Amino acid sequence: MKFFNKNKKVLIIAGGLLIIILGISLFYRLFIFEKNNRQKNQEEAAPAKPPENKKSVEINSGDTYSQLMSQSGVETTTAGAIFQAAAPVYGLEKIRAGYALELIYNLDGSELEKLVYKIDSEEEIIVVKNASSTWDAEIKPIPYEVKIVTKGGEVKTSMYAAALENNIDERAIIALADAFQWTIDFALDPRVGDKFKFIYEERYLDGKYAMPGQVLAGVYTNDGKESRVYYFSEDADNTGYFDENGNSAQKMFLKAPVSFKYISSGFTTGLRYVEAFNVSTGHRAVDYAAAAGTPIRSVGDGTVIFAAYNGAYGNMVKVQHNGTYTTNYGHMSKFAVKKGAKVKQGQTIGYVGSTGFSTGPHLHYEMVKNGVKVNPLQEVLPPGKAVRPENQARFAAEIQKWQEMLK
Repeated sequence: MKFFNKNKKVLIIAGGLLIIILGISLFYRLFIFEKNNRQKNQEEAAPAKPPENKKSVEINSGDTYSQLMSQSGVETTTAGAIFQAAAPVYGLEKIRAGYALELIYNLDGSELEKLVYKIDSEEEIIVVKNASSTWDAEIKPIPYEVKIVTKGGEVKTSMYAAALENNIDERAIIALADAFQWTIDFALDPRVGDKFKFIYEERYLDGKYAMPGQVLAGVYTNDGKESRVYYFSEDADNTGYFDENGNSAQKMFLKAPVSFKYISSGFTTGLRYVEAFNVSTGHRAVDYAAAAGTPIRSVGDGTVIFAAYNGAYGNMVKVQHNGTYTTNYGHMSKFAVKKGAKVKQGQTIGYVGSTGFSTGPHLHYEMVKNGVKVNPLQEVLPPGKAVRPENQARFAAEIQKWQEMLK
C-alpha cells in the first residue's frame, strides 16, 4: 500500500512537470508566431523603396550629346532645352570620351530634373529644371572631400618604381616631378639611393578615392643634395612653387625637354660617339634616347625661328627665347609647330624620331647662349618672381606645417 502511494505521488509530480513543459513550449511558439506576424505586418506597412533615380551615361569615342540623350530615353524637346540652357556657359557638343553624363530624375524616376557633366578634374556643369519648368545652367567646382597625406620612398631603379613600391598613385608622382621640373632632370639626374618625401591632396567623391590633387610640398635628395619646394599663392600673378626662403622654384627654362611622365620607364641618355658612322664630332649637346613619337617640349617661352629638315639634324626646331638664348631640337619624327609660332614653356613642339644623322630614335638637344653652344645641364638660370617682402611672414607661417611634416 505504501509502495503504491509512493508511486502515485511520483506520477503526479511527473505529470505536473510535463504539463508545465508543454505550457512553456506552447507559450514560446505563440510568442514567436506573434513576433513574426507583427514583423510581417510592419514590413507590409513600410513604404516601398524608391526606384533608382540616377543614371550614369558613359561617353565613348564618336558619341554625341544628342545620341546619348536619345538612347537614354530623354525626349528630344527636353534634351534640346538642356542643350540651349547650357550653351552660354559650356557647349555640350564638346563632351569627351572617357567622361559621363549624369542624369538625375525625381523620386519615382518619371521626370528628368538635373544633368551633371564633369568638364575636367576641377569643374562640372550642372543644368537644373527650375520652378517654372525651364532650365538653368552653371559651372561649379567639383565638391571633392580632400585629405592631406604624406608619402615618400627611396630610388632603387627609378622614382616611378619607388612610387609604385610605396603604393603611391602614379599621377601623384608625376605631379611631384612637375613641381621639381625646373630643378631636376629626371632623365639624367636621379641616382640609386635618392630619397623623396612629399605632401599632397587626395580627393574623394561620394566616399571613394578619385584622384590626387595639389602637391603642397616636397623634398628630393639627389646624390646627397637636398631640394625643397612649397606651393604658395601670393596673388593671382604669383602662384606656384618656392623654396624655403620664398625664392621661386620656377625658372626661365625647364631642366629637360621631355616630361617625366614620358621618361618614367626605360628612358636612358644617348651616346656621344656615333660608332655606326665611324665619326667623332664635337657634341656640345645632350642626347635623350626615347621611343619614337615621344612628345618634345620647349624648355621656355619663345618664338619658333626654324622648323624644317636641316641636314645631319634631320627634322629640327629652333626656338628663340630672348636676345641671349636659343634652343635647338633635332632628329624629330614630325613637327607640332611652324616657323613664326609663339610657344609657351612646356608646349609640345615635335616628336622624337631618327631623322638625319641618327642611328636610332632620340632627341638631340642644344642650348645656344649669345651665339655659342653651352651645356644646358650646367647653365645657371635666374628664378621667377620671389615672394614679396610684405608677404614673407604669411609665406613662412603657411609653410611651417609642411616643414614639420617633412621632417
